[in-house]
Amino acid sequence: MQQTVIRGIAWAHRRAVDPLIAASTAYEETRNDLRIEWEARPLHGFEFTPVAELARAYDLIVLDHPFMGEAAESRCLLPLDRTLPGLADGDFIGPSLATYRYRGETWAVPVDAACQTATFRPDLLERLGGRVPGTLPEVLALGEAAHAEGLRLAIALKGVHALMTLLTLCAALGRPCGERPGQPFADPDTARHAVDWICAILEHCPAEALDWNSIALHEAMVARDDLVYCPAVYCYLTYAEADMRRPLRFAGLPATAAGGEPRGSTIGGAGIAVSASTQARDAALGFLRFLAGQGAQRLFAEHHGQPARVEGWHDERIDNRFGGAFSAVRRTMELSWIRPRWPGYLGLQAQGGALIEAHLRGEIGKRDAIDRLNRAAAAARQSGGA
Repeated sequence: MQQTVIRGIAWAHRRAVDPLIAASTAYEETRNDLRIEWEARPLHGFEFTPVAELARAYDLIVLDHPFMGEAAESRCLLPLDRTLPGLADGDFIGPSLATYRYRGETWAVPVDAACQTATFRPDLLERLGGRVPGTLPEVLALGEAAHAEGLRLAIALKGVHALMTLLTLCAALGRPCGERPGQPFADPDTARHAVDWICAILEHCPAEALDWNSIALHEAMVARDDLVYCPAVYCYLTYAEADMRRPLRFAGLPATAAGGEPRGSTIGGAGIAVSASTQARDAALGFLRFLAGQGAQRLFAEHHGQPARVEGWHDERIDNRFGGAFSAVRRTMELSWIRPRWPGYLGLQAQGGALIEAHLRGEIGKRDAIDRLNRAAAAARQSGGA
């Protein structure tokens, strides 16, 4: 019997690769005429490699939702509404499915859910009283207490991660970026306020924070014994599992003021799309249909993954496996915010991250960084036809 081979591309981390391999093995057992092969790329490639380029080389693509504008414009992916009917927003946590819907069509199926949340070392936090900050002022108070004990806060501010934190804070402050037609991408007053918060947090962090992406931050918090708490990072809940050197715990995004909810976190996660040029269309769609179901998503949680289906976020066994992480950040996921996806946005994301990082390194002024971000957004919108 001749086998059909499906080639997929993910990003290099056990949260991404291990659940895909487990799900592929399970599916192959029902289809002995099919083999599914996965390759992995660094996180930076996941964030920026053009989806049209990947669609020429792979049948299945694990990708982030800001690529949806590019996908809709290039038609390099298969639209899924007709081929995978029955996908419903309520089946997935927060706006996970909505992130992959653009210009009236759905371009990917969410299989991994994440947003910016807080994370902490429970053993170190206990030395400071054990109370998790609920607001940004409480975060700064914890930073002061940590300093007195020779401990530090942590945050990931390398490139795009600096911009994502700015986007989260602007949304939390009530003025999300890029949502007001005819207005600057970032409301200047709100953005300056957000940058001030980032700078205030950074004062309590080691200098390496400006070199960390989200994976590097989690790795540092597990490996080092001086990083007590991070207020906002794309959550890798596998770092709460028992096999970590020092398992982390997770908490909701701190509110901007007392009594507020963990609102405005910039949603991340990952979806899987099918290349429009695949030679294994039916097989790829069949596997994608399997991945979108409850059974495969349960496999994700059993193999270090973060299921996108809502059932996983209410499953007590999954929650216990991850140290209560799913219940701790569920409300933050439900109230998360979808960043722009128009064609040209990804170029802005790279430029914007560099601008905010440059300000945090003291290389350009705050007002200049925000002005240049807004000019870059206007140019990107125009070039992308948004």
